[in-house]
Amino acid sequence: MPVSALKFAANLSWLYTDLPFLDRFEAAARDGFKGVECLFPHEHPDDEVRARLRACGLQLVLFNARPGAWAEGERGLACVEGREDAFRHAIDEALERACHLGCTRIHVMAGLVPEAPGPDDPAPSTAWDCYVERLRWAAERAEGAGRILTIEPINRRDMPGYLLTRQAEAHRVVETIGSPALQVQMDLYHCQVVEGDLTARLRRWLPTGRVGHLQLAGVPDRGEPDQGEVNHVHVLAEVARLGYLGWIGCEYRPRQSGPGGTSAGLAWRRSLAG
Repeated sequence: MPVSALKFAANLSWLYTDLPFLDRFEAAARDGFKGVECLFPHEHPDDEVRARLRACGLQLVLFNARPGAWAEGERGLACVEGREDAFRHAIDEALERACHLGCTRIHVMAGLVPEAPGPDDPAPSTAWDCYVERLRWAAERAEGAGRILTIEPINRRDMPGYLLTRQAEAHRVVETIGSPALQVQMDLYHCQVVEGDLTARLRRWLPTGRVGHLQLAGVPDRGEPDQGEVNHVHVLAEVARLGYLGWIGCEYRPRQSGPGGTSAGLAWRRSLAG
């Protein structure tokens, strides 16, 4: 499979931020994107988001379920004690929204553990038990709605205290639950920060069929994937060689701020077509 066949989705929460959110759809389409993703579409009217998608010929490929009180520091509810009702409401709401917007995948954030473990410290087993129990329930709901939930390991440098940090942990949870409606969201930025050795990780995990979504960004600055410690030309060639058919979310912070900054930084993607 040629690298040029890989499908990239613009993350509209990170890209084109010089524009109002609803105007970013048109900007992404102008730059040749066919898919988009975002963090929290519930901050905007569903009908308006749907209209922008249709007008621009775009597919919404991923968004996050409500993560709790984000402004107050919550980063997901799946492992948080005492938040089961809010978690279930967030899942049902997200599934309804995904059906309305034609989106197949919803990222479910795990949440922070009270002890706020360091980068290499294990989280308490009670948090993991809660996490698996809630995801099992959520996966059943997603199966009924014909949608797929994803779980994403996130590094604790960027998000201190986050429960899920490693690929093996995420795959173990997916295997344990055993639902076709639960997959791993493999963010190559977070994977490099926590584990490194991206080529070996891709060779291990992509053939399992459990990876339902990829994301990328430069490391360590989380800018465009054309600078830093990762050779994304090599990494993306490996993704293509392994026959990955899903979407790759561009979840990075453009190095050039201001009007046109996102478009100016897309030379890395255009170069793949050659």
